[in-house]
Amino acid sequence: MKKITTTDVLIIGAGAAGLMCAASAGYRGRSVTVVDMGKKAGRKILISGGGRCNFTNENAEPTNYLCQNPHFVKSALSRYSPQSFIDLVDRHGLAYHHKTLGQLFCNDSAQDIVDILLTECEWAGVTIKLRNEVLSVIKNSNGYLVKTNETSFQCQSLIVASGGLTMPKLGATPIGYKIAEQFGLKVVPTTAALVPFTLHEHDKQRFDGLSGISIDCNVSSEDGTHFRENILFTHRGLSGPAILQISSFWRSGQAITINLLPENKLSDLIANWQENQGQKSLKNLLSTVLPKRFIESLIKSGEIPDKNINQLAHAEIEALCHYIHTWQIKPNGTEGYRTAEVTLGGVNTDEISSKTFEAKNSQGLFFIGEVIDVTGFLGGFNFQWCWSSGVACGQAV
Repeated sequence: MKKITTTDVLIIGAGAAGLMCAASAGYRGRSVTVVDMGKKAGRKILISGGGRCNFTNENAEPTNYLCQNPHFVKSALSRYSPQSFIDLVDRHGLAYHHKTLGQLFCNDSAQDIVDILLTECEWAGVTIKLRNEVLSVIKNSNGYLVKTNETSFQCQSLIVASGGLTMPKLGATPIGYKIAEQFGLKVVPTTAALVPFTLHEHDKQRFDGLSGISIDCNVSSEDGTHFRENILFTHRGLSGPAILQISSFWRSGQAITINLLPENKLSDLIANWQENQGQKSLKNLLSTVLPKRFIESLIKSGEIPDKNINQLAHAEIEALCHYIHTWQIKPNGTEGYRTAEVTLGGVNTDEISSKTFEAKNSQGLFFIGEVIDVTGFLGGFNFQWCWSSGVACGQAV
């Protein structure tokens, strides 16, 4: 029989939320153990933001999160704000920089964020056990008995910080959802979010050769949600910040609408061109405001006319303006959990306290981070949710 290790708090998952929670609980004098099936702590942190980790967003507020209960995130975010985490990294001397839209990135490496979290855990007396896969969870009179492939743990408080299903190569599993269901908690159906789109074969052929082209656009979903950032053509379809953002609102079978010229009114440009550059081709003039290869692909497929600017009839101009400002494309699907940044859906927040993150029907059982039905926008919002939910829970166990 395996030896049983006793700990006040056991946390499943050594990611952003789990490590933050561990340090918070440890500083309160609780004995804390973190188990993770991986070889390293914070694996998803390490690859985030192109290896530089967009660790928070200065503008994070409840409206930046998708959740069936939009009020659920308010308590944790108000108690541990982006500035709270910025103060933490400042104390550790982290070198970081600001990007557009409130995003903060490490100057050097995402490893710096992991090192800060591990240092905090060390100072708080936290024990981290890697290569420990959870095999079973049993509730008993003393709390919870958790068996792993290495040992068994008896704890008063069990915190599930196992993340979602994104990036299975990094060891993502549905263990958190299974534990929730085992104890009678509902799970909102999950899907990949903040994820690139794949295109139907005819569109892939149409845009073959455009990989790497980026366009500043305003992208809208059928429910009216829209984001103004770049889109990026890839070998398989469409990516870029605006596409990743809108993917959280897109549903299979729907189209997305893209304003390819959000800064300009094409009708005004055409009027100016007709007056001053009438002999020039539409292709060459449009190529001054949009990528030339993209315009050539639209002319080749007959989407826009191959004429000089002064040859365009009024009806053609109207159709062209409508096309450029409301370009519609129907994705075939997404690239799925393999490349998604987060998982949409998760443990239903109606089952969890927004103050402590304890399951309402199982005393001593907590869920934090991505495993919950809370999904942030792109740009550091999901990490902030991990910090906020981790601290709120760590202060309660």
